[in-house]
Amino acid sequence: MSEIFLARWQFGITTVYHFLFVPLTLGLSVLVALMETAYVRTGNPQYKQKAKFWGKLFLVNFSVGVVTGIVQEFHFGMNWSEYARFMGDIFGAPLALEALTAFFLESVFLGLWIFGWDRLSKPLHAACIWIVAFASNLSAFWILSANSFMQSPVGYALRNGRAEMTDFSALITNPYVWSQFPHTVVSGLVTAGIFVMAISSYHLLKRTHLDFFRSSYKIGVACTLISCILIMGTGHLQAQFIAKAQPMKLASVEALWETADPAPFAITAAIDEENQKNTLELGVPYALSFLAHNSFTGEIKGIKELQQMYVEKYGPGNYIPAVTPLFWSFRIMIAAGIWMLFLAAVNAMLLYWKRTESARWALQAVLWSLPVPYLANSTGWFVTEGGRQPWIVYGLQRVSQAVSPNVSAAEIWISLIGFTLLYGVLAIAAVYLVCKFVAKGPDQSENITLQVAKGAALWN
Repeated sequence: MSEIFLARWQFGITTVYHFLFVPLTLGLSVLVALMETAYVRTGNPQYKQKAKFWGKLFLVNFSVGVVTGIVQEFHFGMNWSEYARFMGDIFGAPLALEALTAFFLESVFLGLWIFGWDRLSKPLHAACIWIVAFASNLSAFWILSANSFMQSPVGYALRNGRAEMTDFSALITNPYVWSQFPHTVVSGLVTAGIFVMAISSYHLLKRTHLDFFRSSYKIGVACTLISCILIMGTGHLQAQFIAKAQPMKLASVEALWETADPAPFAITAAIDEENQKNTLELGVPYALSFLAHNSFTGEIKGIKELQQMYVEKYGPGNYIPAVTPLFWSFRIMIAAGIWMLFLAAVNAMLLYWKRTESARWALQAVLWSLPVPYLANSTGWFVTEGGRQPWIVYGLQRVSQAVSPNVSAAEIWISLIGFTLLYGVLAIAAVYLVCKFVAKGPDQSENITLQVAKGAALWN
């Protein structure tokens, strides 16, 4: 296997593994902050109990996410040194700011939050978790700012064979990041909502800690329902920008070989990449034009025409990404989103009718749907990165030009196997801890406090 093939696989495995933890960190930090804020405002100890229980699961997820994220940066020096040389002036700035601002805030205030219970005042302690939530999402902004330059370069000049930053404000106001960042934040809230719903449904099915998880279930349903509606809007806006910035990505996820006006949205198709055509295609007429232009008419350039345009602009080469996996990844992502919206809507109605616990089929469906947001996040990220191929920096540097020239396949194999095994061990440890904490349920000492508070209220 070639060095570039192995380097791509290693970075892909590392990225997908890391991204399993990122969305839950973004979303669950906000939910925990809201729970503790409710405790501060109402004095109800059950909200404190919720903040502690869900905060404990957040900490496990956050810890593994940090470890896997740090390893990614080493790839740029080990396997992608030509990319680091070409892009270091630009890519390094948001990464440095992510460490100096977001990660610094996360680390400091997460420590204060963990050890500050009953040592800090209630409002000050709640402020700590809000700062953690803000910093987590700020971290995502800096990373996406760097990634957005790779998707749509702005504010740069080419000097001495390198891309050098000329306008930092252009980097952080890149239209691509402002279409990508909201979608990422909302996907984190969807993940957190399903996560809370699934764990709550586990205890509701077992009939344990009912008061605690009835309330948590409501929070999860509300978060999932609202976020699923929002994610449809942010996804639509992102698709419209991609239609302008990366038309080949849009054409590839639709397997649209020929330019069309109006263009249909393909639901399913048998794709023949070798002959560049589809067979047995089933689609919705006009839908793709509407998605891209908010109009039932509007041209969408096909893969063949775009390939010719890129050859004329960038020189000979194959500028068509892997159409089949992109096509199906996009549909898996959409199907997962529709399923989660349906699941949240059905459970919202069951809550309204007060039939949640009697509808065990709905609770079991939620429990078995825990992997769905992770599947949606992973396929969505694959579409984002895979659809940009063969570019590592769109229009400026190809993936084949970015790999380290002096790293052998054997060396990459060693680190690939080593990191994959290490990640496997971390995954087992993380799942074990989460399962242990979930099975145990909320802290019993908090239950005692809650019962005392209830007793006092009844006495009064």
